[in-house]
Amino acid sequence: MENQPVFVQQMKKKDWSCVKEIYRQGIETGNATFDTEPPSWEEWDNGHLEGCRLVACYGEQVIGWAALSQSAHKEAYRGVAEVSIYVSANSSGKGVGSLLLKELIIASEEEGLWTLQALIFPENTASMSLHIRNGFEIVGTRKRVGKLNNKWRDVVLLERRSSIVGVD
Repeated sequence: MENQPVFVQQMKKKDWSCVKEIYRQGIETGNATFDTEPPSWEEWDNGHLEGCRLVACYGEQVIGWAALSQSAHKEAYRGVAEVSIYVSANSSGKGVGSLLLKELIIASEEEGLWTLQALIFPENTASMSLHIRNGFEIVGTRKRVGKLNNKWRDVVLLERRSSIVGVD
């Protein structure tokens, strides 16, 4: 990533094949999601907030993505969303995740969201560190919340409260 800068832009439908591949790479780690295969475009599109879908690009290549999904559909929770953030295997450890998360936080506040949540396997120490470095705090651990490949897994809940939205 020496020759040109990585930039973040709004995700477009044409980016889906790259986003899906990066998601598949995350699934293969066994520490990114309970999903065992990427969803279809339609499922993914229906589950993520349109104003908070970002891709990180290096030249023409999508090397990471971040998006928000509504955490609950009650009116009281309209300002709370769950973070998804994935970086390609070839680009991990190079600051792409941090760049994406910073931009996602800005986009979330522009959309009027006051709390971002992240549910992370405790084994995913890189993601835990990324979120903590960007203002997320550990709320607690949901013990044995679900099975992945016939093994019970814990999930750590982290939250970031906006200092500019929902402060009334």
